[in-house]
Amino acid sequence: MAMAALRREGRRLTPIIYSSNVAPRSSFIPEEIAPMGARFISTQILRNRMKSVKNIQKITKAMKMVAASKLRAIQVKAENSRGLWQPFTALLGDTPSIDVKKNVIVIISSDKGLCGGINSTSVKIGKAVYKLNAGPDKETKYVVVGEKAKAQLIRDSKKGIEISIAELQKNPLNYTQVSVLADDILKNIEYDALRIVFNKFQSVVSFLPTVATVLSPEIVEREAEAGGKLGSLVAYEIDGDETKGELLQNLAEFQFSCTMFNAVMENACSEQGARMSAMDSSSKNAGEMLDRLTLTYNRTRQASITTELIEIISGASALTG
Repeated sequence: MAMAALRREGRRLTPIIYSSNVAPRSSFIPEEIAPMGARFISTQILRNRMKSVKNIQKITKAMKMVAASKLRAIQVKAENSRGLWQPFTALLGDTPSIDVKKNVIVIISSDKGLCGGINSTSVKIGKAVYKLNAGPDKETKYVVVGEKAKAQLIRDSKKGIEISIAELQKNPLNYTQVSVLADDILKNIEYDALRIVFNKFQSVVSFLPTVATVLSPEIVEREAEAGGKLGSLVAYEIDGDETKGELLQNLAEFQFSCTMFNAVMENACSEQGARMSAMDSSSKNAGEMLDRLTLTYNRTRQASITTELIEIISGASALTG
């Protein structure tokens, strides 16, 4: 009977307590809805927020594990692809400073995000190379591989994009797939120099922005006759029925396909490494946020319990007084 009377008195006292000019106890609730049951609403919001952060943390941890498994598979292919690209560098050289009229900037990027700043880095390097090779009597164009680079370039360089290729990594990457892509690019553009911008894989937390240059057969022949900076091509003699022009044409096409394959593999490897690092940082940030929310939730709950005890004691004092 005494407890029932106490609860009735407490209910009658509640409007008086809440109607006083006291600031709301919770910072999560607007002042106009705080008076009635504010402590219960604030703890519920905190619980929902904690649940959301936990779910996000689970997703980021799962994405990190998926990126790690893909990285192990791609890293071996990327290291093996360097054996295709390096002999051509020794034979034909790599001359990024050569001055030609028709330049094509091939930017390699990813189709998906959440991988740090590798795509932004490629686009910045590509724009810098574009400016260095632009001029009134020069023709410079973009060939974009990947949705992320296209989304950035289309804002201010839409007219300069000649070819755009997406979903290259939808299927497992192989040399046949990339060589067909390289052949399509060579058939649809005219060039004196192809400048391929990609991220070279160094470690899980490190990648190096790289520019590889592939010259057209005409430019290679011109540089060879003028004594330009080429590789060891001038040291070889041509045997067989092929002319020097046909041989250089075949070498240029094969060099471009090999360099493209290496660039795509290196960039894919860098993408997975950057995604691993990004997801690891996201998981750590989610854990820190969860700790702060848990502390706030415990403080709010303790304040709610303390307030209820004060109300009960005040009600009992009013009855006995």
